[in-house]
Amino acid sequence: MIPGNKNRSIISIALLALLVAVNYYCSQPTAKDDSANTAAPKEMTASEKLARGRYLVTLGGCNDCHTPKVFTATGPVFDSTRILSGHPAGSPLPEITYDASKPGNWMLFAPDLTAAAGPWGISFSANLTPDSTTGIGAWTTENFIKTIRTGKHLGMEGGRPILPPMPWQSMAEITDEDLSLIFGYLKSLPPIKNQVPAPVPPTDLMKKK
Repeated sequence: MIPGNKNRSIISIALLALLVAVNYYCSQPTAKDDSANTAAPKEMTASEKLARGRYLVTLGGCNDCHTPKVFTATGPVFDSTRILSGHPAGSPLPEITYDASKPGNWMLFAPDLTAAAGPWGISFSANLTPDSTTGIGAWTTENFIKTIRTGKHLGMEGGRPILPPMPWQSMAEITDEDLSLIFGYLKSLPPIKNQVPAPVPPTDLMKKK
C-alpha cells in the first residue's frame, strides 16, 4: 500500500468512528431535569383535608383531655355527644389542697382528665368546638396557629399562658399546613355550648392550706 493512501485510510476510519459515536450520542434520550419535571403535589380535596385534620387530632391525643368521658364497666370511653367540648361546666372536682401546688408533688387529674392541678394551680381543658361564644367559633386560622406557636391565648402578646398539661411546645413543631388542617377539622365539628371555667391560680389554692 502506498504510504499516502495508508494515512488517508487511517484518517477515514477515525472520522467514521467519530461520526458513529456522535450519531449514537445524539440518538439517546436526553436526561430529564428531575426538579423541573417533578409533578406538583396534588391539591387535597375538602374531604381529604378534613380526614387529614381528624387524623392529626387523633394522633395528637387531643380527645384524651378535651373530650369528657363516660365511665363503663370496662373503663372510661369518650363521650361521643361531647367530643372536644372541654371540661364540663359545673362538673364537681375532688377536693384539692395547697399541697397540690407545691413543686415536687404529684400532678393531679380529674377522673375524666379534663382538669389538672399542679404548681400552676388548676387548669381546665378548653372547648375546641366551633361554638361562637364558648368555643373557637370566633377564632381565625391565624389565631389558632399563633396560639400554638407562642403558647399564649389567641397568640396575643399579653395573652395568658397556655397551662400544663397542654403540650403546646411539641405542637409548635407542626407545620403551618398541618395546623391549618387541624383547625379546619375542629371548625367542622358540631358546636357545643360549654363555658369552661377560668384557670385557678396557686394563690387560690393557698386558701385551702
